[in-house]
Amino acid sequence: MADTLTITFAQHNQKVGDIAGNAASMLEARERARKAGSDLIVFPEMHLIGYPPEDLVLKPALIERAAEELEKLAKATASDGPGMLVGSVFVRDGALHNGVALLDGGRITATRFKHELPNYGTFDEARLFTPGGLPDPVLFRGAMLGLPICEDIWHQDVCRHLADMGAQIFICINGSPYEIDKDVLRIDGVAKRRAIDTGVPLAYLNRVGGQDELAFDGASFVINADGTLAAQMPDWEEVEIATRWVRGKQGWSCVPGALHRLSDHPEDIYCAMVTGLRDYVDHNGFPGVLIGLSGGIDSALCAAVAVDALGADRVWCVMLPSRYTSQESLDDAEACAKALGVRLSTIPIQPAVTGFDQMLEDDFADKDVDITEENIQSRIRGVTLMALSNKFGPMLVTTGNKSEMSVGYATIYGDMAGGYNPLKDAYKTTVFELADWRNRARPKIGKGPAGEVIPANIIAKPPSAELRPDQKDEDSLPPYAVLDGILHGLVEHEKSVDQLVGEGFERETVTRIERLLHLSEYKRRQAPPGVKLGSRNFGRDRRYPITHSFRSG
Repeated sequence: MADTLTITFAQHNQKVGDIAGNAASMLEARERARKAGSDLIVFPEMHLIGYPPEDLVLKPALIERAAEELEKLAKATASDGPGMLVGSVFVRDGALHNGVALLDGGRITATRFKHELPNYGTFDEARLFTPGGLPDPVLFRGAMLGLPICEDIWHQDVCRHLADMGAQIFICINGSPYEIDKDVLRIDGVAKRRAIDTGVPLAYLNRVGGQDELAFDGASFVINADGTLAAQMPDWEEVEIATRWVRGKQGWSCVPGALHRLSDHPEDIYCAMVTGLRDYVDHNGFPGVLIGLSGGIDSALCAAVAVDALGADRVWCVMLPSRYTSQESLDDAEACAKALGVRLSTIPIQPAVTGFDQMLEDDFADKDVDITEENIQSRIRGVTLMALSNKFGPMLVTTGNKSEMSVGYATIYGDMAGGYNPLKDAYKTTVFELADWRNRARPKIGKGPAGEVIPANIIAKPPSAELRPDQKDEDSLPPYAVLDGILHGLVEHEKSVDQLVGEGFERETVTRIERLLHLSEYKRRQAPPGVKLGSRNFGRDRRYPITHSFRSG
């Protein structure tokens, strides 16, 4: 009986639906693990088909192709080298399962299915899959492996059952999306408890990369049975690490290895934005991105994120001044583009504004100028940017933050036009924090320059849409520190008006913000996707009816 094992953990990106491509990358990784002398290589949850697959798994053709590719992977293990743990989808007795297969010696030697199916927030697995029974361990080269899958370790039953049935090492494959502070919760709140409670070491492997609104941070790790951290993989990077395991009097343990530092706050948020945008653009085949650069902080931060994600040569910024655009904004936009090293075009919109005024003058003759004319300017900008996108191919990035999207301070078919929004889940106060951080630091996965990339004046000046003379955001909204405090309560914590008033906010202000939040749901339904950062993003997490009459105060 072997008393040592070398297990390679492949913290990889995936492409949902690219079964052949995912399989090819696994075989390449297996070859590297073979050369490193590994006995086993492990891949993240559903790595063969990509996670989350959503309703793609309802297509019989996808299931059939995944099964065929899994058999090919199994046959590849007939040659010298490590076995493989591969996550995929499986059909048993007519039921569809999220599962993992152990491939070794040229065949599929075992399969285990996920028992706990998450059905909250971003997860809809209970809608798609049938839960497996409590899984038994599998024997691999002298070691009894327990194979809980992602959600399985967030509950006690699966790990307790596996330990009772003789599991000596837990290997948990995951597709765990990034959320603020989630890495601490995974390690201290879940994994350490399972290892200590059962006396079984636990290896936690997570995927990296972006998939639509989700960013996966990796940050995989190994916890020994005493709760000590034996290995910590970096976040936001594709890496493979070989871990060495030894059997002693107290059972198996992982020999302590590298402990990589995880990104501090707010670098973690920034990296999530970079990862989400990068993979959305690259996996959908866009040559680059287009951004309306206004001279304000939101578009400046989006431009910085885009450059860090894609490189300056794939980012095209466009300034679209109107008669209300200040020289200060023109100068700030130019300085930002220069600092980032991106192309900047300037296209004045006044000719189009004049054209619309003439088109509508008869019907608008007896009406005062109001927000309608402001929105026309925004929509002219949207049409212009989309024309450039259509003509030249780059995807248009929208730049509205979560504070604005919450209360509808955005123009549908105007500044909301585009394909993806990196700031969709970032409140305005977070935008300021990120801009200040980016000027002091460069993200470890960034492609942009170091130093001040967002001119200090952009951060310091009062935010304005510049759609009428001397306009400021606070003419229409409370100060952002107040607004964001109210929105955190209403959105993230589902608090009532009375609760927020009890916390010190003015009732009239809270009532107005709650009303705007509900009235703006129809806009958010038509907004582009954006990377999830917190626990209640608009879209996958928070699903409210457009039409309803409930108010809490």
